[in-house]
Amino acid sequence: MTTRAIVRFGGLCLAGGAVAFLGVFAYLAVRFNYPDVLDGPAGTVLPNLLATGRQGRLVWAVYAFLPLIWLPAGVAAYEALAPVRRGPMRLALLFAVVSALAMMLGLMRWPSLHWHLALAFENAAPQEQAVLAAVFDGLNAYLGNYIGEFLGELCFSAFFLLTSIVWLESSRPHKWIGWVGVGTATSGLAGMFRNVTGVVAPIATLNNYLLPAFMIVLGVALVRWPVVTDSAGA
Repeated sequence: MTTRAIVRFGGLCLAGGAVAFLGVFAYLAVRFNYPDVLDGPAGTVLPNLLATGRQGRLVWAVYAFLPLIWLPAGVAAYEALAPVRRGPMRLALLFAVVSALAMMLGLMRWPSLHWHLALAFENAAPQEQAVLAAVFDGLNAYLGNYIGEFLGELCFSAFFLLTSIVWLESSRPHKWIGWVGVGTATSGLAGMFRNVTGVVAPIATLNNYLLPAFMIVLGVALVRWPVVTDSAGA
């Protein structure tokens, strides 16, 4: 593939991934009370998870693999903007890779570990349910809060921040794209502390709208990217 084709493919993945995220998010919001369900107890969440059936489990599996879009998106952004600042864009690419892995690990617990916990919880005795609930809470804290949400969101916000700053340094038109990216990344970095303090909850809510919007904007910009010339900065 040519560099231009790689950039365009990454842009398509970024824009298409945003639409897919919105679709899956909307489905889970209706069928599973997502994301509020993340704060619920095992006795409520696990039976509700089973109630979504095979279709719900499939949707969770699709959701878990969607973060893979950060890989071609990261490569596309690197190929497009490395001629401006190679070092920051190389770091941005690494952040995109870590984000994909972290978010996948966090989301995969639902159709796998949590699904089997739900099956066991259904017919367990009260004492066994207490043990399963402790395991459920521990997995949510480790894979959900720390790995998926905190590390994953930290990394993709850093990816967007670096990409947007390099965009502003480039000779590209439409500087507003860079400024929107900086704003989206900044709100994402603040919003990831929503599990620590409720003060940033409104910022996190705002970021739920800013993030897919900026993914689509940046994706379209990459799809329309001209032939890349390598005149690279450091």
